[in-house]
Amino acid sequence: MSKKWVHQRTLVSGLLGAALVLVAQVANAGSLAGSKHDFSGVAAYGTGGQVCIACHAPHNNQVAVPLWNHAPTVATYTNYTSPTLEAGVTSTVGPASRLCLSCHDGTIAINNFGGAVGAPAFATGAALLGTNLSNDHPIGFLYATSFATDGALFAATNAVTIGTGGTKTKVGTIATNLLYGGNVECTSCHDVHNTFTVPTATSGTGGVSNKLVKVTMNGSSLCIACHDK
Repeated sequence: MSKKWVHQRTLVSGLLGAALVLVAQVANAGSLAGSKHDFSGVAAYGTGGQVCIACHAPHNNQVAVPLWNHAPTVATYTNYTSPTLEAGVTSTVGPASRLCLSCHDGTIAINNFGGAVGAPAFATGAALLGTNLSNDHPIGFLYATSFATDGALFAATNAVTIGTGGTKTKVGTIATNLLYGGNVECTSCHDVHNTFTVPTATSGTGGVSNKLVKVTMNGSSLCIACHDK
């Protein structure tokens, strides 16, 4: 077997492998299935192969809205603060963010859902935010407060049209695409259902974001959607 033939076979195999990865990304584009929040294939979480069950169920839920099936957190959080902060953020975070933090604050196990308490499987690594959020982007505040205080630094909620970019786009205003009840919450930047599939600086053009962000991070587009710099 010649070295040239071996090299060609290796090259073809590599290209086929890359193509399969791309197909998998496209197949999961705009879908919860296959995203970071799909626990159906993790035996330790006890989902029984279901994709939605760790967070939602049609009956007997922990929180009525949005049919929340996961044990809710009761933690108290230390939120971001700064001498230049004009948003009036407190230690209270909004209900949407609390649902996210039910897994991400490390006080409730990921597999604590449906009333079941098995061997606890807690969030680890970058997914573990803890209860001290003082080094994280502030959440739980009315965006309009920031704009009214210093409109020169923040884009108006209804005056800027945002295109998410990437393989799937959703165009709308700050108010319709990024805010939750007018507030900045975890869901302002992240889309837990992966319906926005945008590239990041690390995944490359056309790639699928591994942080489930709503707007591409290329060129800091997500940041400058609100921060008028």
